[in-house]
Amino acid sequence: MTEPFVSRHIGLDRDAEATMLAAVGYSSVDELVRAAVPTAIQASPVEHSTIPPAASERQALTELRAIASRNRVRRSMIGLGYYDTITPAVIQRNVLENPSWYTAYTPYQPEISQGRLEALINFQTMIADLTGLATANASMLDEGTAVVEAMLLARRVSGSSSNVFLVDADALPQTKRLLAHRAEAVGIQLQEFSIGAELPEAFGGVIQYPGASGRVVDPSAAIAAIKEHGGVAVVAADLLALTLLASPGDLGADVAVGTSQRFGVPMGFGGPHAGFMAVRSGLERQLPGRLVGVSQDASGQPAYRLSLQAREQHIRREKATSNICTAQVLLAVMASMYAVYHGPDGLKRIAQHVHGAAVLAAKELKARGLELVHAHFFDTLAVRVTDAAAVVTAAGERGILLTAIDDATVSLAFDEVSADDLAEVLPALLESLAPGVERGPLDGEGVFAPDEERWFAFSPLTAHEYPPELARSSPYLTHPVFSTHRSETSMMRYLKYLADKDYALDRGMIPLGSCTMKLNAATEMASITWPEFANIHPFAPDSDTEGYRELVGELEDWLAEVTGYDAVSLQPNAGSQGELAGLLAIRGYHRSRGDNQRTVCLIPSSAHGTNAASAVLAGMRVVVVACDDLGNVDLDDLRAKIAQHADELAALMITYPSTHGVYEHDVLDITAAVHEAGGQVYVDGANLNALLGYARFGDFGGDVSHLNLHKTFCIPHGGGGPGVGPVAAKAHLAEFLPRGSENPVSSAPYGSAGILPISWAYVRMMGTEGLTKATGAAVLAANYVAVRLRDHFPVLYSGDNGLVAHECILDLRPLKAATGIDNNDVAKRLIDYGFHAPTMSFPVAGTLMVEPTESEDLAEIDRFIDAMIAIKEEADAVAAGVWPANDNPLVNSPHTAVSVIEGEWQHAYSRELAVYPLRSIIRQKYWPPVRRVDNAYGDRNLMCACPPIEAFA
Repeated sequence: MTEPFVSRHIGLDRDAEATMLAAVGYSSVDELVRAAVPTAIQASPVEHSTIPPAASERQALTELRAIASRNRVRRSMIGLGYYDTITPAVIQRNVLENPSWYTAYTPYQPEISQGRLEALINFQTMIADLTGLATANASMLDEGTAVVEAMLLARRVSGSSSNVFLVDADALPQTKRLLAHRAEAVGIQLQEFSIGAELPEAFGGVIQYPGASGRVVDPSAAIAAIKEHGGVAVVAADLLALTLLASPGDLGADVAVGTSQRFGVPMGFGGPHAGFMAVRSGLERQLPGRLVGVSQDASGQPAYRLSLQAREQHIRREKATSNICTAQVLLAVMASMYAVYHGPDGLKRIAQHVHGAAVLAAKELKARGLELVHAHFFDTLAVRVTDAAAVVTAAGERGILLTAIDDATVSLAFDEVSADDLAEVLPALLESLAPGVERGPLDGEGVFAPDEERWFAFSPLTAHEYPPELARSSPYLTHPVFSTHRSETSMMRYLKYLADKDYALDRGMIPLGSCTMKLNAATEMASITWPEFANIHPFAPDSDTEGYRELVGELEDWLAEVTGYDAVSLQPNAGSQGELAGLLAIRGYHRSRGDNQRTVCLIPSSAHGTNAASAVLAGMRVVVVACDDLGNVDLDDLRAKIAQHADELAALMITYPSTHGVYEHDVLDITAAVHEAGGQVYVDGANLNALLGYARFGDFGGDVSHLNLHKTFCIPHGGGGPGVGPVAAKAHLAEFLPRGSENPVSSAPYGSAGILPISWAYVRMMGTEGLTKATGAAVLAANYVAVRLRDHFPVLYSGDNGLVAHECILDLRPLKAATGIDNNDVAKRLIDYGFHAPTMSFPVAGTLMVEPTESEDLAEIDRFIDAMIAIKEEADAVAAGVWPANDNPLVNSPHTAVSVIEGEWQHAYSRELAVYPLRSIIRQKYWPPVRRVDNAYGDRNLMCACPPIEAFA
């Protein structure tokens, strides 16, 4: 009999649970949670649950195998931004399947994140080099979202007074749909154009390069025309093509966007993949998302950090450059390492083989009398045929997926895999497109290609069917990192070297409040690399994706049940996009009723900044509602704001439990007041881990919510992405949710579908009883921390019966007033004790927010508590004069190995205290690779690409 998965997922055994319950003063976990959650919102058990009883790990994998078998993996030549690719095994095993990479958090604590920050610097350098632009960010959610963000950037910086954004007629169709949905909400007018036509004035425009149809044409004149009118020229570029074609920067573009998917990241039925954005010099501070830069530490040594954070939405709220509060770090790391492993020559060779395969196919098709739509191309051919549907069917019978552009045109796109299998692919294509047709003479002279050991009508390594003036001449990937790690041994060691620099869940607890850093179980992760899930194109025929659609349907039903809603869309590929989708659904609902004036969104002052940024992008006006001294929404202020904006009220956004970590007692009164005024209630699901099994958003007045599968439902954070942010709603909003190509918020119909098996497996193995137990364990752990630490650090907010939810806020402002030691000093000193710091200064400046989650055992929780108590004693020693205020183990933290062994020790405290403050960490010491990073220096001296090797001498 195998151990139930719930006992593997939850870190507390019965003895630990009893110890913790005794500390908090309750006899059972259920009694504790029901004392904390207001009685009025507590849910009754669902009579006919759609969630089956908990499966064992073996059973869940067996069921997933059966589901996966209902997907059919055929060779995709659909293209349209998604390509089959070969993931180097050294990257799959040492990054994608390595908890040192996938269980890490966003690198807000740079001293313990140098490994993934270096990997992201590699990614940014790769993107900047290939696009020929000055600065790239640390990844975007996908290509379509990146184009939307580029459009919004263009509107911010353009010198044009126009409200028009130009869209290339040959842009990817999913990008066009996404642009249309997003532009309408913010009042932007889209206008399609064809390259070569005269362009009207516009604040910007996007050019697809190469085009969706495969066309390669010199876009420099169109770029110049956009800029001549004061607009911003955006190029959506194919990264692999840029190893052969002139870069967007060389062609005059201001911004380049796209996806890095074909750099070793599986298609995964649409995601997750790392999009990208790069900008010309002068636009760095307008970049959305995250940006890694080079600074220096306290010893003057180079150190990486997140740069220009003051522009992000958690600080600027409704004035932020974007609502995106994450990236696709794990996938960006994979793509960057693909470039590190292959190097510039290897990437060019892959691109040339892909292009060569397309050229040979073109020659063979033309020799059989078929006509190509475009004379110049990179990897995609548009071919005129008599019956496109018949050709697509014939190819499908031979295991190849093509695209019918119209009744008489098909498209076929080569990639790394099909080019590698050309001897198998080409005959099947010819049989499908030109069955029984005799081959005429090929264009050109025969050439023997030694690498292929066969005759071709051209040399595949030198052929180019694109305008000669577009041949790339500028260098790329010249930094030594892209030419050093050619052998698998070297690459394996480089990845290990980077991973060892970082702190992830494989080292210890990451008690970040509002982040839910729980276990990402190996069984949950196991299926994402199976070919039946990994190698499916997002636009594959329904007959090929029955398994995926079954899994999606079941997961949507399960999520609807546990939240009390009627419909769920899994398309949003981040929590921020789920927020946006929910608000756009509210907007669509009001407009469908003729209430176009309802544009005011009420948001509590405690809310995460993403809420306000999302509301602005949904075309709403933010009105802030005050919070009272207990951290709750001020009901009087809410009613006053509702009365003031009654006719304009679109929505209220609240987080439940609140961002302050408490269950608000008046939530029913809050939602009722909004509904009485004709508004809708958006309940932010970021803290659902404190509610599952005990209350449901839809039962206490929620109309729509987003959930975070990367928090509550175990998709790993990946060092800052991927994430999935499903949006769930009541029936009256269901028609306005993203569904396929309707109301889209991401490029792919099901968003980051490739990682949905993780959450499916979690729910399947936990069952409703296990999900409820997880909530109880999380709430118990947070209250245990609060009780143990409240005599040392005030717990800022609590709810009914003095209890917190799944997290607690420790107020360090009195500590600073008494000792001069602030929350940043405490956060850095925790590194010396072997911990990742809790969330700093959110939602209240000068505090730490602690969320231990249900996955930690009592020993680890106690180890954290002991560290915090010891740090408090160290701060008190500073106040007592034992150590000077400017030379003590807190202000000098963290301490590296070099800092304690190099030179004479001249500090007022001992080396031992610096690095071994508790005896218990001696045998498992984590050594930070750098000392405290100078944030201000990094922003003053902005550098966002790989520094020269000499910088580390």
